[in-house]
Amino acid sequence: MNAWPDDNGDAIQRYVRRLRTRDTVVNYRGVLRSFQRLVLQRADSKVSEATVRAWLLERAAIWPRQLVAWRATVVDRFLDFLVDEGSIPSNPLAELRARYGQRRTPPVARALLAPDPAQALGALRPPPPRFASFLGSMMRDRIELMRALGYCYETQTRRLLRFDRFLQDRPDLAGQRLPVLLQQWSAQCRTPQQIWECQRAGRDLAEAWRRLDPRVELPPSDPRLERLHKEKWRRPYIYTPRELRLLLDTARQFPSRGVPLRPLALYTMLVLAGCAGLRVGELARLDLGDVHIDTGELDIRQTKFFKSRTLPLADSVIAALREYLEARRRQGATQDSRSALFWHGKAAGRYSRTMIEHMLIDVLRRAGVKPDRGHCGPRVHDLRHTFVVRRMLTWYQQGVNPQARLPYLATYLGHKDIDSTLVYLTVTQELLQHASERFRGFAAPCLHGVAGVPQ
Repeated sequence: MNAWPDDNGDAIQRYVRRLRTRDTVVNYRGVLRSFQRLVLQRADSKVSEATVRAWLLERAAIWPRQLVAWRATVVDRFLDFLVDEGSIPSNPLAELRARYGQRRTPPVARALLAPDPAQALGALRPPPPRFASFLGSMMRDRIELMRALGYCYETQTRRLLRFDRFLQDRPDLAGQRLPVLLQQWSAQCRTPQQIWECQRAGRDLAEAWRRLDPRVELPPSDPRLERLHKEKWRRPYIYTPRELRLLLDTARQFPSRGVPLRPLALYTMLVLAGCAGLRVGELARLDLGDVHIDTGELDIRQTKFFKSRTLPLADSVIAALREYLEARRRQGATQDSRSALFWHGKAAGRYSRTMIEHMLIDVLRRAGVKPDRGHCGPRVHDLRHTFVVRRMLTWYQQGVNPQARLPYLATYLGHKDIDSTLVYLTVTQELLQHASERFRGFAAPCLHGVAGVPQ
């Protein structure tokens, strides 16, 4: 029986004598006495998982939850001490940490405070091994093949990984045909989007399976699910010139008391995203040596589809980069060519892709272009869409044939073909007007000629 060793606090006193500082002794003694008081109030005075949860709930009514989770560590260490000296046979918190693969106590404490502790504790378990199901080796070979062919294959990998985890939970399906496996997996899906994901993963796996057995058939696609999936795509947002100017002004006024270089860095990021069509990941990977002010060029290295390219930049973009580089130098940033272009003084020395996206989204919200909450409204990536539309409009205004220039635009954007570029070509009213005028200028003489032919 895991009963409390005494009721006079001797065990607590023996433990706190081992602590070093007086402040720690006072704090620890108060926490442990509150735990002892609750244990002794129970009929069996037993230290169990239920006892620990009761203490956590009692303390959560008094202390902030993050403080309760930290002070659970104090109780955990004290129970380990009692186990070591033989006063109690086991520590329920240590058993929970071992069962759910946790090295620290606060995650376990937070799970015990949840309305459904069993579900919250189950969510703490580390993810299962990758591709350890009976089809895992085939999935892994498929991913390696596609990546060797030059595809990133990240989205498909995540789909196959979810299928693999399902198969790990269902070893009874080993040996079944692929349609049966997909039917069982789809039965667990709740939305059309999830069912569509199952179909896509099934077709990817069937293509890999056919390399080993040509008799394997590709699962049929459901046009209805394909249509529903496309309807959920967020339509690109094309920023107006006024909105672009508002974003740039907001970036320059971005509040950053501890990092004075950040507003100008955000301004320069927006200039590169809007005037050169750079992706957020490309902004994060830029090094100081990638900028060539003297030639007006920018190197983009090993980006999507493992491509590298050199971009000529407009004079206004070069002026913005020159201003930023001078401010960067004055802030004491390293001038090593391999250092991050968008530098900061923390240990990493560069902003991550996620951090850049979060900061630029904050700029969108502060400018009033994007709502304050939620995943709705314009995105940072829509600056790339806007770049393509503005480029097409400029060609129309200059009298240039845009169709002949599309391969150059695809190369500038880092696309493998013009089909990928056409995805970014959102038809706006202004663009449609220019295209109509171009066609009218081409077709009007033909119509007049036909009208003049004798009947």
